[in-house]
Amino acid sequence: MPSFAPSGVITITTDFGHKGPFVGVMKGVIAGRFPGATVIDVTHDIPAHWPPEAGFWMSRAWRWFPPGSVHVGVVDPGVGTERDILLATLGGHLFIAPDNGLLAPLLPQADSIRRLDPGVLDRLGLPPPSATFHGRDIFAPVAAELAAGRLQPQALGDAVEDWTPGWLDEPACTPGRVAGVIVTIDAFGNLISNIDASLIGDFVRAEVQLAGHRLALSPTYGRVTPGDYLALINSFDVIEVARAEGDAAAGLGTGRGAPLVVVDRGRA
Repeated sequence: MPSFAPSGVITITTDFGHKGPFVGVMKGVIAGRFPGATVIDVTHDIPAHWPPEAGFWMSRAWRWFPPGSVHVGVVDPGVGTERDILLATLGGHLFIAPDNGLLAPLLPQADSIRRLDPGVLDRLGLPPPSATFHGRDIFAPVAAELAAGRLQPQALGDAVEDWTPGWLDEPACTPGRVAGVIVTIDAFGNLISNIDASLIGDFVRAEVQLAGHRLALSPTYGRVTPGDYLALINSFDVIEVARAEGDAAAGLGTGRGAPLVVVDRGRA
């Protein structure tokens, strides 16, 4: 099991957007406790109150950061309630997020999972948290202490074996067929699913079905005529439906939660 040796890197994923001070204040708290931290924004454009998308991106982005990174996810419709906070280690990285299904894609593979003991906040000398901004009052200071190496994961709370499940079902796989859903839409209008390329690795001729369209896999966007729809395996190794030089989500009139199916047309 890889141990957690902090690198000083903290990543932040939230649904805060960019119109208010919330992300900046979180960074200010981190800087106040650990001026040497490297703080990296993964995304703050998660749809409000939608943990599955945050978990989707965190579970696919963490490998691109150095071991010892602390990954913070704050999409927290239950902020201020009795919901717990989870901390998990995986591959030498540490993840901290509300126990609301956000971390569900990562937890089955985690090396350790702990539930944050509220007493840790007292030991850090933190004031009682507000009822609406735990990103500032809990997540940011705890992440700073972890990244600085002043706080060890095993000191955060007891190990647990249960957690809130993810809000989206995992892809359903049968011979020659995988059924999943659209999880997110990027800035180009590309529709990104939760079907990993590995799930269709043995397909002879994959056909992607979405919103009444049947699409063969293309290697990249520029291999079809501008305006045409296409399916491909994107840079995060999941199935995506796009429109060459256009907006697939707007053109197809579909979005998050839409069913997407991949079938193998090459099977006898």
